[in-house]
Amino acid sequence: MERILVVDDDIALCELLTDYLNPEGFEIESVYDGAVGLDKACNGAYDLIILDVMIPLINGFDVLRQLRTKVGTPVVMLTARGEEVDRIVGLEIGADDYLPKPFNPRELVARIRAILRRTRQERDHLMTPPAMKKLHIGDVEMDMATRVVFRSGEKIDLTAVEFNLLEILLRRAGELVPREELIQTVLGRSPYPYDRSIDVHVSKLRKKLGHHVSGVERIKTVRSVGYLYTLTPVPEIAFAPEDA
Repeated sequence: MERILVVDDDIALCELLTDYLNPEGFEIESVYDGAVGLDKACNGAYDLIILDVMIPLINGFDVLRQLRTKVGTPVVMLTARGEEVDRIVGLEIGADDYLPKPFNPRELVARIRAILRRTRQERDHLMTPPAMKKLHIGDVEMDMATRVVFRSGEKIDLTAVEFNLLEILLRRAGELVPREELIQTVLGRSPYPYDRSIDVHVSKLRKKLGHHVSGVERIKTVRSVGYLYTLTPVPEIAFAPEDA
């Protein structure tokens, strides 16, 4: 069974999630404050963490910030108020997805399965080296085997979601990629109304890579349609074989 840690001070909700998720094939452990949750998340073998923003002692944002310096376990954040700023902040500091309270347990299961499916695919990708080891476009180079990214020779730290997003944009550089396709492929789920998750991940990617390259915008937004990674005036596209 895949193990999920729930960090939420709402005991009734934790019990409800346990009753609902156990029959779905998940083993649930619940804790009711941020300090204990952080300790368990850093030292336990969990497949996913459900983290409430408004938990006592250490709030969910602080837990997530500290967590991301130590482990990369996927995190779904719960926001009681459902305010957009909470969702955006959560994504910016490393959450994989968010869900505003109150929520439908079936939707939570769908989000969990989408995230776990994506993480399994990432593990499989690492275990099976690709035929082409490196993707190099302009000033950005991606090592597909080690999942390391360099910009002009400088290592850029990306989350798993950001790496997958960049890979799609680079492989289709110069081509418009629809938002819906990015959500399906990168986040592993269908888009829902007012869903800004992928937009926040693109924004973080821009900040880390730099907004411009060779005087042009690196990742262009085509409003209400999608995103395009711009080829530089003299595009440099090369693939290096595994044994190169």
